[in-house]
Amino acid sequence: MRIFNPLRAWLLPVFVTFVFAGCQGDENPTPAPENKVLVGSTLKAQFTKAELSSRLGAINPAYALFLQFGVKVHTITYKTQLPDGTAVTASGAILIPDSPNPLPVVSQQHGTITDDAQAPSNYGPGSDAYEASTVFASTGYIMVCPDYIGYGASKSVPHTYEHRLGLAQASLDMLRAAKEFLTNNNVNWDKRVYLTGYSEGGYATMALFKLMEEKYPDEFNIRAVSAGAGAYNKTAFMKQIVNSTSGGLAEYNRLYVWVLRTYNDLYKLNRPMSYYFKEPYATEAQKGVNANINVSLDKTFTDSFKKALSEGTDADFLKAVADNDVFDWKPKAPLRLYHGDADQLVLFLNSKTAFDAMKARGATNVELIPLAGATHASGIGGYILGTFDMFTTVK
Repeated sequence: MRIFNPLRAWLLPVFVTFVFAGCQGDENPTPAPENKVLVGSTLKAQFTKAELSSRLGAINPAYALFLQFGVKVHTITYKTQLPDGTAVTASGAILIPDSPNPLPVVSQQHGTITDDAQAPSNYGPGSDAYEASTVFASTGYIMVCPDYIGYGASKSVPHTYEHRLGLAQASLDMLRAAKEFLTNNNVNWDKRVYLTGYSEGGYATMALFKLMEEKYPDEFNIRAVSAGAGAYNKTAFMKQIVNSTSGGLAEYNRLYVWVLRTYNDLYKLNRPMSYYFKEPYATEAQKGVNANINVSLDKTFTDSFKKALSEGTDADFLKAVADNDVFDWKPKAPLRLYHGDADQLVLFLNSKTAFDAMKARGATNVELIPLAGATHASGIGGYILGTFDMFTTVK
């Protein structure tokens, strides 16, 4: 276990707040019928290094230390499938530096969003793609940023929130489509791939990593993975939420309810919210991500549901939750787990139990890096700094 080094904290502003503006490109999609996965592409925006330096320099002169290249932003559509196997067209963004050198690819899985405007393909202010991905791209990485199911081209379909296969499959197919796009456009890719994400993005990254290593080990050359504050151990985390007192923050509770509703639907449990929650919370939970429950969530569940979990009699629900565990396996490529030890939204136990389980299975390339005193929000800076360090160190 490695402790995060705070001496680099002076770099934090470089990665935490970014504001970019750009010109619109050709909005006519370019069809690619010869491709297996890629459907089409659009040039969304482009920036010279001078434009990036000017805009970012107005925020913090330290940005100039890292910006090296201009960046083009492309949105793509591609073929993937829903968890039940139904074909669907999804989307994402690809950010390409104007460097002539062979460049590695970083697949960045975004954190929780509730507004389609924040999807990478929309490249809106405040989104992961618009901010951190653009800075990483300007330092010399091809950034591949999936929207996931439920955003962008697939926004008519419910988002597969915190669902292992739904997130992993859409992210993997985005990488496959990106590979075709890079080939079609003669982009000089050196075939190295890095994976990263924070919060839901951390979980999606771990799910993607596990899927790629276990089922498609020869398809991509994964060099390193950095996952931040993901809910990898769904089973232990769920039991903690159901049985322990929490801060009762509505903004946290509505995300837990969203996960429960997603599993209830995708695993066809088809239970009314009154099975899980007492009133008035059952009615409130029907609002999903808009639910306003501002008490400790353990006080909202029905006694019968809690009893069924503790006695193991609700086998279907427990199986659905366990199907989304991604903590207990043996990764081969180098992996760093960043997590604030004061995180009250996605509890630190997720990264700690993942680290312990992986080491017990004989994994030798896994590091747990606790961010001392960091919450879910304040841990982002340490994660980004550490990720940049890892990707520039592990070649």
